[in-house]
Amino acid sequence: MVSAVEPTQPTLRRLRQFGIRPKRALGQNFLVDSNILGVIGRAAELGRDDVVLEIGGGVGILSEYLAARAAHVHVVEIDRALEPALRDALDPHDDRTTLHLADATTIDLAGLRPAPGKVVANLPYGIAASTVLRTIEELPGVTRWVAMVQREVGRRLAARPASAAYGVPSVLAQLACDVRVVRSIPRTVFFPVPKVESVLVVLERRAAAATRLPGAIEVAPA
Repeated sequence: MVSAVEPTQPTLRRLRQFGIRPKRALGQNFLVDSNILGVIGRAAELGRDDVVLEIGGGVGILSEYLAARAAHVHVVEIDRALEPALRDALDPHDDRTTLHLADATTIDLAGLRPAPGKVVANLPYGIAASTVLRTIEELPGVTRWVAMVQREVGRRLAARPASAAYGVPSVLAQLACDVRVVRSIPRTVFFPVPKVESVLVVLERRAAAATRLPGAIEVAPA
């Protein structure tokens, strides 16, 4: 009997090795195209002194890429079932990483040590806009964000005044940051393949966070 060939791509290998099934309720669409990592890394302008916050570690493909290029990486992941896969990714970089098995919407961001200076993430669709705005507000030391988000979220964050997408998230993000969508991300780089399109959005801080306005809304996943 011939055994199945073990995948070499890290995400596919860990999904099989640890018996992981993506959870739709948590918006889990894992990155399975390693070629996109270089695109993210160049956009993040990673340096050896950088402390990076990654929200939504998944099975660790982006986590290990960041850990090999930064001084320290904080990885936040809510799904404890993913811990073995994340440990597999992070253990070779144990002295430069901290795994936080926590909810990104409630974790004490200000208490992270060392304090992050950049946020780089494949953000779960359901919390993408609120997470970006929260990190702008609660992490004044962060100067750059690079995030894969649902296309509608990226457009809303970067929308110009008087456009159809312009709203409270646009105002809050742009009062503190220069925001731009740098490229589209094919749906096929994720597993499972999402029903919505994604983009890579970059934010660069130029001011302190604005006071949060009432009525900020999230774009619901399709």
